[in-house]
Amino acid sequence: MVKEDCGIAVKLSRMWKGAALSTPLYQIDAFTSEPFAGNPAAVCLLPAGADPDATWMQAVAREMNLSETAFVAPRDDGFSLRWFTPMTEVDLCGHATLAAAHALWEHGALRRADEAKFHTASGLLTASSVDGWIQLDFPALDSEPADAPTAVRDALGIGDAPAARAKYDWLLEAPSEQAVRAVRPDFTKLRETDARGVIVTAPSDDDRYDFVSRFFAPGAGIDEDPVTGSAHCVLAPYWAGKLGKKSMIGYQASERGGVVRVALRGDRVALEGQAITVFVGDLRI
Repeated sequence: MVKEDCGIAVKLSRMWKGAALSTPLYQIDAFTSEPFAGNPAAVCLLPAGADPDATWMQAVAREMNLSETAFVAPRDDGFSLRWFTPMTEVDLCGHATLAAAHALWEHGALRRADEAKFHTASGLLTASSVDGWIQLDFPALDSEPADAPTAVRDALGIGDAPAARAKYDWLLEAPSEQAVRAVRPDFTKLRETDARGVIVTAPSDDDRYDFVSRFFAPGAGIDEDPVTGSAHCVLAPYWAGKLGKKSMIGYQASERGGVVRVALRGDRVALEGQAITVFVGDLRI
């Protein structure tokens, strides 16, 4: 299963009988420049040729108990990338992609001048280092006005807020930033929806930001995600239409909080954030 690394990824150590391996494991706070803020993600750098079983990756993600754990392995045309919550594999994740790129550059697996190319369940995603920020090229996810399920409205307690359905999530526009911050969801009711999660958003009262949001995904094992890159793939086209702007700054108003800069580019969206490594270790396999 494990082939020669060819110098692209960090070398793995092999124990004498080959019964156990270790692989570099990083915990990185994404969409923040300060530790213990933003959204923490674990990043597991696998060797070239590694093809771990999904059951093993799910077990690692459950052990890490973070909103996402990313598994990265080098290939001839970039890197493969998969994301797991403590409960399930997901098709798209922004903050763990940003964390993966940060890990590759920060710890020498990729030159900072080089673009990180990730092959994922959502197609090719890229990351570039731009003036101290990490810029991700992600798909823009349009949303269509729709009547949100009663369980979602009751769980959030924000009445007749305008609602829209995107590819993965429900979006509800609250009447104010204060209303977004005041939401105390009933997570049991939120689990009744078949969507991945629910975005609650409103225009920002702070001149530094264009909009604020929060994201809840109890069905995926994440009651409230601190900062959600993939949700901003929905928020960018949504607010671009309402505000008449293609470049905006969002603030995700979770307890940890985080800043996401977005720029709508046709059917793609540039997501920009910062990241910081909190700890580095070896995962014993």
